[in-house]
Amino acid sequence: MVRNRFVSLGCSLWFLLIPLGALSEEAATDPRILALVQRMESTFKILEDYTCEVDQVFYRDGVEEERYRFKFLFKKPKKIRVDFSSPYPSLTIVYLGGEPEATVIPFRFFPALKFRFSVTDPMISTKAGQRIHQTDMGYFIEFLSRNLEKVKQGDGSYLEDGEKVRFLLRAMDYVEGKTLETYQITISKRVWFPVRIERYSLEGKPLEVTDIRNYVMDSHLQDGLFRP
Repeated sequence: MVRNRFVSLGCSLWFLLIPLGALSEEAATDPRILALVQRMESTFKILEDYTCEVDQVFYRDGVEEERYRFKFLFKKPKKIRVDFSSPYPSLTIVYLGGEPEATVIPFRFFPALKFRFSVTDPMISTKAGQRIHQTDMGYFIEFLSRNLEKVKQGDGSYLEDGEKVRFLLRAMDYVEGKTLETYQITISKRVWFPVRIERYSLEGKPLEVTDIRNYVMDSHLQDGLFRP
């Protein structure tokens, strides 16, 4: 998650065949979506730690601009570690909740070399401006709940197929909460966490797509992994 330097399994085919435009007049007041988010909240509440692998693509004017790949590790109360594999295969960022700074380790094979950056520093923000403390699933679930409560939604869009659920959400942007956007979110019913998050402008242009795969829950991650 380092801007310009640092920073799932795909959806079923039938999901991919459904265009955003087919859903754009609906959104998430559907009670099934409210229940889904509550299920996500319950899952996160009893969880102690999780890891996952992430592919993240950012767009400019509807065209892919930058792509990142990393492993994400989280342990409560709020310990975050991001190990990048592309485009910077040796970079790691570690953050401990409540601290004003994060630790950047440019080379994992030489952990003694490290730097501290403010969590507000653009150097450790994503292309969209997302900060390291805004990256865990707890923050994302709070984002969903807040916008379902405060942002006017439509009649609802909820599509379910076996192991996955997909829904549409109108929401203020997840970074600063200032710009109204559209989110198309796919949830795995195996883990009750997202496996794909698509972010669009109100005009329907893609802004960001995140695929998440290989969740491992409650593997008893060692505190040493999060030690700056």
